[in-house]
Amino acid sequence: MNGASHNQFGSATSTPTLGDDGTAGPHPVDRHVGLHIRMRRKALGISQEKLAESLGLTFQQVQKYERGANRVSASKLWEIARALKTNVAYFYEGLEEEAHEPAARGFMGANAQQFLLTPEGLELAATFPKVRRAGLRRKVLDLVRAVAEMDSDDERTALALLES
Repeated sequence: MNGASHNQFGSATSTPTLGDDGTAGPHPVDRHVGLHIRMRRKALGISQEKLAESLGLTFQQVQKYERGANRVSASKLWEIARALKTNVAYFYEGLEEEAHEPAARGFMGANAQQFLLTPEGLELAATFPKVRRAGLRRKVLDLVRAVAEMDSDDERTALALLES
């Protein structure tokens, strides 16, 4: 059955795959598509309820799509793209062909995806592109890299400076 099962409502559910840690979970491509649905929805300021209403779904179904727990059909993804004023290709941006292979998924990719699912990650993803000057964006990125490489004591010092 193509690796997908169907729930009682006829929606395809993502076949669990083994992640890098050996636990079962949504397929990485389904998580990637779901993450992009969520990022685009948040960037446009649309609630899960509003998106669900425009698609004739429950908000719980939108949640499942965003988590990758349920696989989005091609026709539903097309409807989602229209509702979110983008094209279907947007949902696959940044996905490498090998991304579904366990050996090709790196630790950093998993961490980045997990971070983007947090409120801070979503806000950063929505806000950072609004910095108009490319040079300033690069400087902010350099700052973040420098902070990421700090040890605990340096982080505390930097935080104290920022809070003063």
